[in-house]
Amino acid sequence: MTSWRPQHFRSAAAAAGRDPSTIQNALAIAQGIRQHNAILPPIFTLKHLAELTGTEYAALRSIVKRDEPDPYRIFTIRKRPSYDGERRFRLITVPRPSLLRTQKWICQQILANIVPHSSSVAFSKGDTVYDAANPHCESRWLIKMDVRNFFESINEISVYRIFRSVGYQPLLSFELARICTRLGGATPLRMTPRWNYNSRQWSAISSYQVYRYGHGPRVGHLPQGAPTSPMLANLAMREFDRRVDHLATHHGLRYTRYADDLTFSTVSDDFDRGLASHFIGLVYAEMGKVGLSPNVTKTRVASPGARKIVLGLLVDGKAPKLTREFKQNMRRHIFCLTHEGLGPTRHAEERGFSSVRGLRRHIQGLLAYAKQIEPDYAANCRRQLQSVVWPL
Repeated sequence: MTSWRPQHFRSAAAAAGRDPSTIQNALAIAQGIRQHNAILPPIFTLKHLAELTGTEYAALRSIVKRDEPDPYRIFTIRKRPSYDGERRFRLITVPRPSLLRTQKWICQQILANIVPHSSSVAFSKGDTVYDAANPHCESRWLIKMDVRNFFESINEISVYRIFRSVGYQPLLSFELARICTRLGGATPLRMTPRWNYNSRQWSAISSYQVYRYGHGPRVGHLPQGAPTSPMLANLAMREFDRRVDHLATHHGLRYTRYADDLTFSTVSDDFDRGLASHFIGLVYAEMGKVGLSPNVTKTRVASPGARKIVLGLLVDGKAPKLTREFKQNMRRHIFCLTHEGLGPTRHAEERGFSSVRGLRRHIQGLLAYAKQIEPDYAANCRRQLQSVVWPL
C-alpha cells in the first residue's frame, strides 16, 4: 500500500467532482486516525475498504450482515489428551478466500502497527518462544496459568473498541469488528448477557441487526483460525495485561503472556505456596472482570528445586533449553530413520504419519525449532540425518 497523503487525496477528490464539505470531512477523519498512529491507513467506509483490499463490496456487506452461508470452513484437530486420558479436539474455523484476503490486509496494514502491552510475548513481529521463556530463567518459584477458550471468549464489542481506540469512525469500527469475528453456536457461554447487545450498543442499520437462538441481538467472537484473531486477542488484552503486570510487580513477580498461557516467576526466597495461592486468586478475579475463565486444571506452581518448564522449554539455568523429552523424541527419530532395518517408510507408518513427506516435514520442523533454542544441538542432529535416504 502506498503512503497516504492528504494533498494527493484533496486533489484527486476535487478532480472527481466531490463536494468540498465531503472532502473536508474525510480529511478530518483521516487526520484523527493519523493523530493516533501516523502509519495506519485512513479508511472512510466499508466500500473504501473493499477497494483497498480488492474485495467485492457486496461480499463484505454480506459478512457484516452475518448473512448465510457461514464464510468460514470448520473442522476439528485432535488435541493432547486430558490428564485423565479423555480425547479432546480443537475447533478450527478458516475464513473463505475473499474474507481471508481482507483479514490479511487488516493484519498487515492495521493490526501489525498497533503495539500490544509489553507483557505480551506472542503474535508480534520478532516474538520467539526463546525470548518468551527467557525472562523466567533461574527463577525460584514459577506459576503457570491457562485461559479456557481464549479466542472464543473475546467478543465483538472488545474488537470494536480496538478499532475505535485508534481513530476509526464508529460505523467502520463496527464493520471491521464484524469482518474479524464470527457468530458462534448456542453454547452455555453464548447465553450469558455478555453475548447480547444492549440498546445503546446496537447498530441503527436494521440489516446489521442479527438475532439468533431467540435471545435478541447476538455478539460474535474471535474465530480460532482467522489471521486477525491472534493480534486482536493481544490488543483486547492490553488493559488486562496492564492490571496483571501491576499485580505481579507488587508481589515481586515477573509476568509474561503467550496467547492463553500466563507465566509468573520470582527469584525471591521469601515467596511461598500461601502467597502463590493468594496471587492466583487475584489473577482469576482479573480474568473474570474481562469475561475470561481460567482452566484451573492447568494451573501449576513450581517451588524451589522443582523442574521448571515454560512453553515447553527448561528455564532452570541461565538460558532456555530443550527438554529431555524433546531430545529423547529426536533421538528415536534419528535412530529409526538411519537404522538399516527401518528407514523413513516404515518409521512413518509406525508413527502414524499419512505419508513419508509428512514425516519429513515434521522432522524439518523439529530441527528448525531446535535451532532457535540450541543451535549446536540442532546442527549435530542435522549431520546425523544426512545419511537418510528419503524416497521420492
